[in-house]
Amino acid sequence: MEEQKPDIPLVQWFPGHMTKARRLIEENLKLVDIVVELLDARIPLSSSNPMLAGMISGKTHAIVLNKADLADPAITREWITFYKRMGKSAMAVDSVQGKNIKELTNMINDLTQRQTAKFAAKGARPRNARAMIVGIPNVGKSSLINRLAGTVAAKTENRPGVTRAKQWIRIGKHIDLLDMPGLLWPKFDDPAVGINLAFTGAVNDDIYDKEKVALLLLEYMQNYYPHFLMTRYKIDVLPDSTEELFEVIGKKRGCLLKGGKLDEEKITTVVFTDFRSGRLGKISLESPSV
Repeated sequence: MEEQKPDIPLVQWFPGHMTKARRLIEENLKLVDIVVELLDARIPLSSSNPMLAGMISGKTHAIVLNKADLADPAITREWITFYKRMGKSAMAVDSVQGKNIKELTNMINDLTQRQTAKFAAKGARPRNARAMIVGIPNVGKSSLINRLAGTVAAKTENRPGVTRAKQWIRIGKHIDLLDMPGLLWPKFDDPAVGINLAFTGAVNDDIYDKEKVALLLLEYMQNYYPHFLMTRYKIDVLPDSTEELFEVIGKKRGCLLKGGKLDEEKITTVVFTDFRSGRLGKISLESPSV
């Protein structure tokens, strides 16, 4: 593993309930026909749990890119093509607006039809398809399930680690969905993974240097989406340095303390909030071509 670069803060977060979540997933895999892995469309690689492949070996596996409304649509299409070339069933959804929710239900039904048909062929009473939905914290599992169920079936909150136990939820007439707690893995071997998870709010904001991570996010934006920065913060010419940009945003947003000193904590909050809410624009942090 490469040595940690001094300018990239190390982000690690594996609270105690994650071990329980892993056991819960392993214990209940035998009950389901398909595992639906929910990824963040902005960071499909970083939001994919490397432990999952071994855990779900032999199970039908579908990939769903959630929060597609926040990601660069051209890059999201590249990701869908990438997964399909790997032989995976994949699609993008927006659980907030409900985009592609019906198509997701159809995909689950199609992928589990062979499994549920086995029961009828043996003379048993036909049963619903059983799907397990898994993903990292704050990837939007509860919001997606509520869309699928058409009701407030799962608790939603914009912070990681809210769902702590399993829940069975009826989806339409033919699918029973097993919701699992968000699951991370014990160590992020690539520092960039931890940074991406911090950008998107998948890890607790209190465990890392928020200002340093906000500066890294602004640096990425300067390199790949400068026009979004200029539009959002009404900047005619971007400064050369990220530190200067940070200060300009603070002044533009009135993030000042007594005496005119910049409120760095408030600026950091503005940057994170604007990115995570999509106010900065549709931004992807990872591409399958890189």
